[in-house]
Amino acid sequence: MKTNPETPAAELESSHTRVIKLIGIGGAGVSLLDTLPGGEFAGAGFVAINTDGASLTASAATVKIHLETKLLRGLGTGGDAERGQAIAEEQFSTLKTACAGADVVLIIAGLGGGAGSGISPVLARAAKETGALVLAFVTLPFACEGNRRQQQAKQSLEQLKSVADGVICLPSQKAFKLIDENTSVLDTFRITGGFLIEGVRGVWQLITRPGLIQIHFDDLCALVRNRHSESSFAFVEASGAGRSREIVEKLLAHPLLDEGRALTDSDAVLVSLMGGTDLTMAEVNRVMEQIGRHCEHAQIIMGAAVDAELKNRLSVTVIAAKHNAVAESSATSTAATSSIEPVAPMTPRGATARSAARCATPAPAFNLDQREQLVAKNSGRPRKAPARMLQEQLPLAIISKGRFDKSEPTVHKGEDLDIPTFVRRGVALN
Repeated sequence: MKTNPETPAAELESSHTRVIKLIGIGGAGVSLLDTLPGGEFAGAGFVAINTDGASLTASAATVKIHLETKLLRGLGTGGDAERGQAIAEEQFSTLKTACAGADVVLIIAGLGGGAGSGISPVLARAAKETGALVLAFVTLPFACEGNRRQQQAKQSLEQLKSVADGVICLPSQKAFKLIDENTSVLDTFRITGGFLIEGVRGVWQLITRPGLIQIHFDDLCALVRNRHSESSFAFVEASGAGRSREIVEKLLAHPLLDEGRALTDSDAVLVSLMGGTDLTMAEVNRVMEQIGRHCEHAQIIMGAAVDAELKNRLSVTVIAAKHNAVAESSATSTAATSSIEPVAPMTPRGATARSAARCATPAPAFNLDQREQLVAKNSGRPRKAPARMLQEQLPLAIISKGRFDKSEPTVHKGEDLDIPTFVRRGVALN
């Protein structure tokens, strides 16, 4: 394609369509994937991966991958994450093929079960090997779901953070701040999944829609790529006259931002604003000013776009990333340790290290007394001889034998066997 030298960079970038694949893993991931409206995510590739064939049959995804082996016998993973990881490793080439050709891979999964916890880290590694930017959106189980699911989710989360470029993690337990006693189980899971879907929607709009103040794809990559940490995402909307103030209030109360604490602890923050044709510069400045107050020490990247379909609505996407301090400290300590090298012995000029080592005079051998005398001589003070233990007889009263007092002693070869052996033979107990 021939381009005009005067064409703006933003227009050149938008001319290249980014290939984005949305991949749902496990029962929860496939269900959340099906809630995404196809019209809003037009052009994206929808891929469903599970070990349960029934959930894949009901899914509306264009690509369905059923991971099945003789080991599972059609019964799924049985909630065992190790079994899910084993089957994913066995069919690694299939997962890699599913991610091939994508610029961005968005993984959606619920951690804690066998498929979501076991397959997600392996899929993230397969997507990374294809060169894609990998972002994972995952939920953690409720506390009432048991210790096993909690432990499997925690282990899978650590594996994901070590492989993916960014992980958006929403502990389901935070949903209790948003529900009351009358909220049903279905509505609770719908609220938790809704927050995760908002994060996916925000990243999608950030990548696909051009803006007046453009956030380039390279900016997003530089923000999250190879950080291997748990980034925080949020997507909020508001409408009406006070929409800028409402946007800030929703951001500071958003569970994905840990009620604003994620902004304070972040090192880099990306903010994308999108509104209708009535979006004013004062609203943009008001929102950015409030966000800047909560992340004073972070690098802030801002973008703004106008979409006529939004009319009087304003939507904001926030990505807060934090350096992995544990990885950095371990890398620093490793570098410091590797920089300290043992001092090599000096060798005569013209001699090699090997010849010097062969000609080295062995250290003289000393016994214990000679070593003590040498130490005393070098210290300048005579070394005192260690005190010897003396065996003394304690002044104890003689205890009567009682009713055996008049008994004849046991004498054998002239020795009274009733007397202890060490007394008869004069053995000192040192």
